[in-house]
Amino acid sequence: MVRVTHLIEQARSKQPSRLVGVGATLWPMVLAVAVGLLMYLLVGPAIGQFQSKILLVIGINIILAVSLTVVNGFTGQFSMGHAAFMAIGGYVAAGVVYYGSLKLFGDMNFAGGRLSHVGAADFVGPLIGKGDFLFLAATLAGGLFAALAGWVVGLPSLRLRGDYLAIVTLGFGEIVRVLLQGTQSQIQPWEAASLGKDAPVWKLPLMLGGPQGFNLLPTYTTLYWVWLWVVLTLVVVYRLKNSSEGRAFLSVREDEIAAQAMGVNVTSYKVRAFTLASFFAGVAGALFAMDIGAINPTDGGFQRSFDIIIMVVLGGLGSISGAVVAAIVITLLPEVLRDLAQYRLILYALALILMMILRPQGLFGVREVWDLALFKKIFRRGGDA
Repeated sequence: MVRVTHLIEQARSKQPSRLVGVGATLWPMVLAVAVGLLMYLLVGPAIGQFQSKILLVIGINIILAVSLTVVNGFTGQFSMGHAAFMAIGGYVAAGVVYYGSLKLFGDMNFAGGRLSHVGAADFVGPLIGKGDFLFLAATLAGGLFAALAGWVVGLPSLRLRGDYLAIVTLGFGEIVRVLLQGTQSQIQPWEAASLGKDAPVWKLPLMLGGPQGFNLLPTYTTLYWVWLWVVLTLVVVYRLKNSSEGRAFLSVREDEIAAQAMGVNVTSYKVRAFTLASFFAGVAGALFAMDIGAINPTDGGFQRSFDIIIMVVLGGLGSISGAVVAAIVITLLPEVLRDLAQYRLILYALALILMMILRPQGLFGVREVWDLALFKKIFRRGGDA
């Protein structure tokens, strides 16, 4: 009760100022663009194509893990269907890019610029092409549709707690998977020549490939776009955690009854957290689909959700930096153990079991990297200097 009261008082004292500088709003975008360009133009070519692919997957997993932290870590809920929102975002973005290219450009071919081309050094063309704007709109559309799905699911189900909520979100994930398997076959590129820009637009959103998945997509995802969204995700979630809204989230995690007694609308804050997390999961799904050029209904299944949950639990429930570190470790560990062939999965599982036994609260618990004593000493020395 004392802990919750302290969080509520912090929330009331952290009211945003009326005079917020334009720089405070623009600097995250500038930073995101800078980091994206750094990864794409310098880091990627320096480490090679295979390592760049792993770095891209790490970025997508960071977005998924950090977004799930908002629900499972900040508000203390237990969602087991996060991959479903990733699948929704991926399918929506794939449909917008694939059929949008057909309606706008007359075909489904790649129409992006250098920032969306894997071999930027060998690509002759503008920095940003017409297809990049369609891809960006598709990514936002995927995030918004996923957020809408999160709101629809969260509004009735987040009145539940614990195992009941986990069962509902798990069931939602399976419903999404089955519905995607029941969609119609997609229009193939060689069939588009007879349709062109006169294709029946009202039928296109339902033609998503069915059980075989949505394939032959133009690939726009590169290190630039992935790490731009990684930075934006981290900035939004970090600011949320340290805002009055974030303090209310944390109070719900500590004690729902005490938080409600202090005036916090528990259900409302749960739904907000669920909607925000679903948005970034949808963005991650869009980046995933436009990376490999295909998305399958099983990408939104339980196994994928379980992998994301492992990242959040391993990093520490409520720790943003912990989720980032865990996403990196979980992504790299199978690659490190790849040479061990049949023993790889056994060692992978054994490492996770040992981690849960020796460090059940996760790598950082509820703390962040900058809260550790080592970093405090470094910052203190730097300030004294």
